[in-house]
Amino acid sequence: MTSSTVPIHPRKTPRQSRSRATCEAILQAAARILERGGGESLTTNLVAELAGVSIGSLYQYYPTKEAILAELIRQMRHEMHDDMVTAERQSAGQGLEQEVDALISATLRHHLRNPNLAKALEHIEDQLPMDAEIAQLKQNMAKLVVGALARYGINDPEATAFDLVAIGHGMSHAAIAAGQKDFDDLHRRIRRAVLGYLRQAPDS
Repeated sequence: MTSSTVPIHPRKTPRQSRSRATCEAILQAAARILERGGGESLTTNLVAELAGVSIGSLYQYYPTKEAILAELIRQMRHEMHDDMVTAERQSAGQGLEQEVDALISATLRHHLRNPNLAKALEHIEDQLPMDAEIAQLKQNMAKLVVGALARYGINDPEATAFDLVAIGHGMSHAAIAAGQKDFDDLHRRIRRAVLGYLRQAPDS
């Protein structure tokens, strides 16, 4: 799964309602398999069977199981991006701590929606080749953090945002890998670490 030559994009974009329904059924079936058994349990044959489509129909759109997984990861990152945009818009002008708190909450929301699926996809994401679309989404999310810091005069907002994202990412990954499922508590711990870092940051 780690080879950069593994196809991770759909063969073609579904345009008709029937083909879109087929792709959606495939992705939903793959998600259910991941929820139950993680990435090692997923095969294209099992996905096709659960989706109620032929293996040939599946391969018309997804050349490999990695292409299915990558599409689920793209969906997850789009949701996270949209959650962060909404959080920034709703918390704008309420103060640095409130904006940071809202952004942390947004980054954890996909785990609240479906903890098992989010855990599986984040683990798989580390093993797949880098996808340009996902990389751009992550860059856009980082820019949201940079913008929030810059509005409140934080010194070197780009470097500070990098550190804050790393803190949040590292803490959430470690907690989830350890089987922790109390995301309210994880939110509080990340918030404490991030705000503690900001309080120690040099003045601009």
